[in-house]
Amino acid sequence: MAQVLLAILIASLLAVAHSSIPSACFNLQPFYIELSSKVPPMLQKIQETRVPNKGEYLDVGRTAGIDLQTLEQLRNQWLHEFNWETEQAYLNMFKHFTAEIEGLTIHFIHEKSGYPDAIPLILNHGWPGSFLEFLPIAKNLTERTNASNGRAVSYDVIIPSIPGFGFSSMPPANWTTVDTARIYSILMTKVLGYDTFAVHGTDWGSSISYILYDAYNATARAAHFSFLPLFALTPSQLLDINITLDTDLERFEGERYVEWSNTGEGFFAEQSTKPNTLGFALQDHPMGQLAWIGEKLIDWSDPRAGTAPSVLTTNEILRSVSLYYLTGTFTSSLYIYHQNPHGFGTEYIKARTDAPMLFSAFKYNVAFWPQKLVAKVGNLVYYRNHDFGGHFSGVDNPPALLQDLREIGAYFK
Repeated sequence: MAQVLLAILIASLLAVAHSSIPSACFNLQPFYIELSSKVPPMLQKIQETRVPNKGEYLDVGRTAGIDLQTLEQLRNQWLHEFNWETEQAYLNMFKHFTAEIEGLTIHFIHEKSGYPDAIPLILNHGWPGSFLEFLPIAKNLTERTNASNGRAVSYDVIIPSIPGFGFSSMPPANWTTVDTARIYSILMTKVLGYDTFAVHGTDWGSSISYILYDAYNATARAAHFSFLPLFALTPSQLLDINITLDTDLERFEGERYVEWSNTGEGFFAEQSTKPNTLGFALQDHPMGQLAWIGEKLIDWSDPRAGTAPSVLTTNEILRSVSLYYLTGTFTSSLYIYHQNPHGFGTEYIKARTDAPMLFSAFKYNVAFWPQKLVAKVGNLVYYRNHDFGGHFSGVDNPPALLQDLREIGAYFK
């Protein structure tokens, strides 16, 4: 933890050094997605890939990973129903930009509300997520509505792609979430010119957002999380610090975390220690990426995915995997695990800020933090536990995430 705090301190000093850089130096440019030429070769590879036959694998359901029937169904849909041109046209309905920050090209969506009192809100994804997981709520957040205290609120929405993901360039060696938080601070204050802003984070995005909340506390003036950059505690560990799980929903979430810790964390070890081996094996293999990423998108989500309010359909899975493959960022996205060995901590220490913090739990997320535990790391003013949704709440339960994010407006100053 001391190493993380030192890195945050260094990041704060570097942010001061960047404060005098004029915004014109960042080469802010509109961006248009055009990946169509890469689609036929991808489909050809999918067509030519031989999946195992039933005599070559054990049919034990999903206990051993993605099952063959699911993989074959997704493959057939990818080849015969999925249309990248349609998806690309939809994606280009959003306002995309790139900026050059510290030698990196940073891609982001910037949807403005048009209201002068709109709250700037940066939404930070993780792995195997992308900017895609926030699209169902992006334009809704720009609309003017009332928070629970009656305050009219709207947002200017900023959705960046983490360096090495999507259309953002790959960062250099030893790049950490502290570095990403620093350049996101520059993006918000220097490139886009906001004096203050709010943050949301999930998965690795929770690490980036928490660093902004803690180390850039003069400008990051509210934070919402659906995940924490801290290892969750098992029910027995919670009892040791006098925190009990009092409802059926909490007890279910606690046991789900125990199960996931025992059966679902193998990817973490592989990506943390041998990202090149995995990356080289799957970089030019769309079906391999579908198996690896698709398993997480399915298993980390509510089993009711694809039924309202979820929009995490099989088409959404194929769109996500297609983005990874067509942008050639599967390998580079894995490095965030290798370069952040302390990215998820174990010490629950209060952030150095009085800014309000909000938290949303979702029933089928892979980890669970009860309210009393979340309160140990920030100025917790709002906590809600949803009985529908999972790890990718922006697509798994967009109305709930939208409602909770709007509550930032009740506390933002």
